[in-house]
Amino acid sequence: MELVRQPVFLLLMTTSVVFEIFLATPYYFAFGDEPKLVKNSTLATMLLAGLFGAVLSASSSLAREIRAGTVLAVLSKPVGRAQFLLAKYAGLVVALGVLAYVNLIGALLASRMAFDAYGSADMFAVGIFAGALVLAYLMGGFSNFFLRRPFVSDAVFSVVIMVTVAFVIINFYTKDGKTQEFAKGVDWGLIPAGVLILFALWILAGLALACSTRFDVIPTLAICSAFFLLGLPSDYLFGTRAEHGSWWASVLYTLTPNWQLFWLADAVEMGKSAFYWGYLGKAFLYVVGYVGAALAVAVVLFEERELS
Repeated sequence: MELVRQPVFLLLMTTSVVFEIFLATPYYFAFGDEPKLVKNSTLATMLLAGLFGAVLSASSSLAREIRAGTVLAVLSKPVGRAQFLLAKYAGLVVALGVLAYVNLIGALLASRMAFDAYGSADMFAVGIFAGALVLAYLMGGFSNFFLRRPFVSDAVFSVVIMVTVAFVIINFYTKDGKTQEFAKGVDWGLIPAGVLILFALWILAGLALACSTRFDVIPTLAICSAFFLLGLPSDYLFGTRAEHGSWWASVLYTLTPNWQLFWLADAVEMGKSAFYWGYLGKAFLYVVGYVGAALAVAVVLFEERELS
């Protein structure tokens, strides 16, 4: 609840899902590859929004509390440092899950709205989606003004609900406003692709939390961005050399997250859906191992951190 009450979380969630819908509206003239371009762009938006969300949430939940001294008030109770840190990570996992869910709904809707050079923009869907977001903000303002509840958290949950309702309503109609078979044109293969991106965000959250035990927001963002950029070509930089017996390449290949393992966009376009769920299980085991190692380092760093 502390994380979703951050105004930057609401802003990041809203701007990312709006941008995903926007990606499905312009003419691209990509010689028939417009739907593929839209799907890849929405998944990239989901990953980039999650990167900023993980870093900002980890920094606001740990580094800011260390700087303000509120950590001492919690640890003065019968709460250990490891328990406190793992609870912070659990909150990060849930918050990133909410962010990824909204972005995944936007990606699914964009896959349905995408069109080629002979089509036209689905302004019917755009209107309903925009109205749902406006209504969600009005609901948050209503609860804040009349019920004295926090605006940001209520607006976040209202956005989650209204985006889901808008997705259901839109998929019962064509772009001309006529009824159709539910979810016709939606690429459901984006769901496992979105789940894999969520796994990548959990790894980023573990790294960001470990960095937040010692650094503030900007250094944490810089370190996580370096891990992200270094992990993209890790197969080329370290994987090939590790296969040829290089010990240093093997160590770096193990320490660096391989983000290509979590990018399924090309397989979605090729229609390879048979291995999705088995592959998700293997990827989840990789996430458990890497996050466990990152949190172990975070606990060690936090145990030695002077909080006074």
